Amino acid sequence: MQPRQLSLFSPDSSPAFSYPFPSTRYQGSKRSLVSWIWEQVYHLQFETVLDVFGGTGAVSHLFKNAGKRVTYNDFLAFNWNIGLALIENQEAKLSQDETELVLSVQDGLRYPDFIQNTFHNIYFTDDENAWLDHVVYNIDHLLQNRYKQALARFALFQSCIIKRPYNLFHRANLYMRTAQVERSFGNKITWDTPFEAHFRNFVVEANQAVFDNGRDNQAMCLDAFETPAGADLVYIDPPYLNKQGTGVDYRDFYHFLEGLVSYDTWPARIDYSSKHRRLQPEKSPWNNTATIMDAFEQLFDRHRGSMLVISYRDDGIPTKDQLIKLLLKFKKQVWAAAQPQKYALSHKQCRELLLIAR
Repeated sequence: MQPRQLSLFSPDSSPAFSYPFPSTRYQGSKRSLVSWIWEQVYHLQFETVLDVFGGTGAVSHLFKNAGKRVTYNDFLAFNWNIGLALIENQEAKLSQDETELVLSVQDGLRYPDFIQNTFHNIYFTDDENAWLDHVVYNIDHLLQNRYKQALARFALFQSCIIKRPYNLFHRANLYMRTAQVERSFGNKITWDTPFEAHFRNFVVEANQAVFDNGRDNQAMCLDAFETPAGADLVYIDPPYLNKQGTGVDYRDFYHFLEGLVSYDTWPARIDYSSKHRRLQPEKSPWNNTATIMDAFEQLFDRHRGSMLVISYRDDGIPTKDQLIKLLLKFKKQVWAAAQPQKYALSHKQCRELLLIAR
């Protein structure tokens, strides 16, 4: 067992990450902001943390590095697997032999062809779809340890994202990769790099992020309103709703990854009327101007006994002032910090907002 990490952070300096978080192109990831977030909260007295909208796990990993007991949560199953791999997992890593096992085509096995038949000419080439079918099968059936399965899935998710234009699955736009034209954006070399090469690189990064901080950390896959109360500090980073009322729907952006972790039930969940074979839509209160304030209030009320730390953007719905007013219904003190930030797929400079309430 690795020793517990006690003093990785200094109040007068940037965090020293003994265990770096893997690279990611996941939209909304706080990976580039974790040092700034830590600077805002290090002085608070807390030992336990709940990360309600865990996403990539970058903030949970920050708190794990800091020696806190972390509960990671995300309602998407593919994100939950990231939490299993990098937060709950204390020591399991993928060996070279296990990586080769996942990547190899095993004699005598009859591999499925669902991705090949369902997603032809949508996201990946025919050969890449065949590769995905057999790798998913190998992860599900040949790896016996749930944390090693989760590590392999993390590497698979990141490999899929990095080979996608815009790093999303919101459109059937394989032609953007394959067309023989001059390009003003994107990275064709990265797109054309074989899946296997990306997978191996992400396995290495994921293994390097695994450590035991001496705490009983946990990964959950719950609706935000079902998360357990009682943590000293609750970090809330919900989907962003811009001032035009357009929300970020991570389930729609990454539906393909969600399907990869539920391969056997995937066919029944697809909206076949959509050109890009998304999952059947589900409503979310976080993507609706009529319900988002009630959603915030319900979540704040649920965790009124904890310190609350909220990440949002300063140009969204609700506004900074509305959030502060709402927080003051439950807390005596609220203060705010803001950091300039350039967001993917956005042409304007915005500010990342952090609200801290106790």
